[in-house]
Amino acid sequence: MIIERIVSEGLAHNSYLVGAGGAAAVIDPRRDIDVYLDVARRHGLAITHIVETHRNEDYCVGSLELAEKTGAQVLHGSQMDFAYGVPVREGDGFTIGPLRLSVLETPGHTEESISLVLTDTRVSRDPFLVFTGDALFAGDVGRTDFFPDRLAEMAGKLHDSLQKKILPLGDGVIVCPAHGAGSICGGEIADRPFTTIGYEKRTNPALGMNRDAFTTLKVGEHHYYPPYFAVMERYNRAGPPPIDTGHPVRPLSPDKVADAAAKGAQVVDIRGPSAFAAGHVPGSLSIWQNGISSFLGYYADYTHPVIFVDEFDDGIASAEVQARRIGYDLISGYCAGGMAAWARSGRHVGRCGTCSVHEVGADRFVLDVRATGDRERTGHIPGSVHIYAGHIEGRLAWVPRDRDVYVICDSGFKASLVVSILLRHGYTQLTTVLGGMTAWINAGLPLEKGAAPS
Repeated sequence: MIIERIVSEGLAHNSYLVGAGGAAAVIDPRRDIDVYLDVARRHGLAITHIVETHRNEDYCVGSLELAEKTGAQVLHGSQMDFAYGVPVREGDGFTIGPLRLSVLETPGHTEESISLVLTDTRVSRDPFLVFTGDALFAGDVGRTDFFPDRLAEMAGKLHDSLQKKILPLGDGVIVCPAHGAGSICGGEIADRPFTTIGYEKRTNPALGMNRDAFTTLKVGEHHYYPPYFAVMERYNRAGPPPIDTGHPVRPLSPDKVADAAAKGAQVVDIRGPSAFAAGHVPGSLSIWQNGISSFLGYYADYTHPVIFVDEFDDGIASAEVQARRIGYDLISGYCAGGMAAWARSGRHVGRCGTCSVHEVGADRFVLDVRATGDRERTGHIPGSVHIYAGHIEGRLAWVPRDRDVYVICDSGFKASLVVSILLRHGYTQLTTVLGGMTAWINAGLPLEKGAAPS
């Protein structure tokens, strides 16, 4: 038996290839599908089945293109009318050589969510592992807030799916979830690559709750909903187009970058906070290389081209892949030679301030842009105002234009993003606090817990 977990960094997404006897199935494939073809080829396997555990919200699936290249059958839960693939229901299943994959309908995260139970018939009729999609994670369970008018109903459905379908499979059954730590599809996903049902029963607080307590917990949860989720939902229901590999991202001269930006192109600076502050293309978004998956979908639209700017062009390929995974296909290119080439061109260079945590005085306006959970866990700077980095454009009225604004996050990267947004809206007195709250805590500076302006 071959089982490979393919991790999409940034999205914290897990997809899987499982195979035996010359055949293989892929669970929840991402849009750039070559990795599955490579794994299958390396092990001498033919991909015969592709299964989506649910209509994914945070990335484009690659099922259609993978099916076209392999002839595999695409399977979905039956409780949504997909434009492609074959619906499956409770008790349906298929074989991969000696392996049997059986469908459990496990709604709650979404209505059509399914889990797949794997049995190795050569060894036992007992389940060996279960692919749980977004129903059960290591240390957490799936979010249930995608139907705002049905919060209690969906929470109750997830409780039933966990308690009546997944947990009875047995303590020794391995759990293979669709996401790991850092995913926006959960709140407290643990940083463990694998787990078991027994371990989760002993350590996952949500699994020890009765239905009423579980429902109360889930209804009261707070999760972020990036604007691009709506695009992913449409794409994944209809089937996203394949990645256009015939038009590679091109190097652009500073003149071409400037001309494109003047016509509406979105310039995205993928360097770190210090580099962006020292000099950047005016009007550009500051989204560090590994943050493209998390934040491009908050502030870039799908109708105007994207142009990347790096220091030495080393991170362009990674940024492109991350952007395409969340459906950004209008990528014009990148500034050839990086920011240094732009500076040498004699064009205007944008700048902003930076400081260490020791320079944030009590009289400063401090804007904390961390996620709510991070702020609550570690505490905050006394008197700081909280606006999550993904929500800044909707709350500009909270940020004064006539005072110095010091922006802080966990380590500086989200702060730089927020500074770039504020610069685009005409703010000028902006400072990124380098090192963020990590540095603040390490320096032993004052912290406040509990309620604060938010």
